[in-house]
Amino acid sequence: MRCSTALERRGAGLVRDLPQVAAVAVEYRGWMDSGLYIAASGMLAEMVRQEQISNQLANVNTPGYKADSATQEGFGELFLQNTQTGASVGRLSLGVQIGETSTNLTPAGIHETGEALDFAVEGEGFFAVRTDAGVRYTRNGQFSLDAEGNLTDQLGDPVLGANGAPVRLRADGTVAPGDIGVFDVQGAEKEGENLYTGNATGQATGKVRAGFLEESAVNPSQAMVQMISSFRALEADQKSIQTINETLGESAGQVGAIG
Repeated sequence: MRCSTALERRGAGLVRDLPQVAAVAVEYRGWMDSGLYIAASGMLAEMVRQEQISNQLANVNTPGYKADSATQEGFGELFLQNTQTGASVGRLSLGVQIGETSTNLTPAGIHETGEALDFAVEGEGFFAVRTDAGVRYTRNGQFSLDAEGNLTDQLGDPVLGANGAPVRLRADGTVAPGDIGVFDVQGAEKEGENLYTGNATGQATGKVRAGFLEESAVNPSQAMVQMISSFRALEADQKSIQTINETLGESAGQVGAIG
């Protein structure tokens, strides 16, 4: 699923100048108008959110895909007072930034495909594959066979059994679910290509189901709502920057006229 063309055009216009906004915000944070900095930091945070949502929509049909989420947190607040009377005015936020980014590893539902080389972990655990960079872990059980009869993932990396050896085709031409290892992985972190790094501490409790695949954990309807909400936030921050810039320009013109 893709966002509408109209939304894409609006988003492209809003995000186009974000690198320049970021550079100004970082370099001149100490003295620039606080409103400009707050709006710029909000735009940068929304840009990260946009990238995450876009990635989720691109993986709505990827077996075993897990969605990411990022929290937005404030830099802090200033306590404002009236300089004449000392009366409290209120608090002013110093802007926002991306806080912790996390992946929801909760197992999703599985559905039957009827394909002999499709496998799903029902419950907790990961498949293991041996890559050029070492052993990696995945929930995507859409496997195939190489020319030597080894079970491989979509990148051609061999799938491992519980003993750490590659899973091979049996003499009867089948791959038994029990031959495939399911590992308990602590500290799992995304690496890309639906693969995870982490520390395998033994066998997991999940069971391998043949002829099934785990569904993507992305809810496309919810992701589209989040996408639209993020576009609106970007647009609001952009309008704030334009308004503040126009106000500062008018003030500078008035000072020049007086001089």
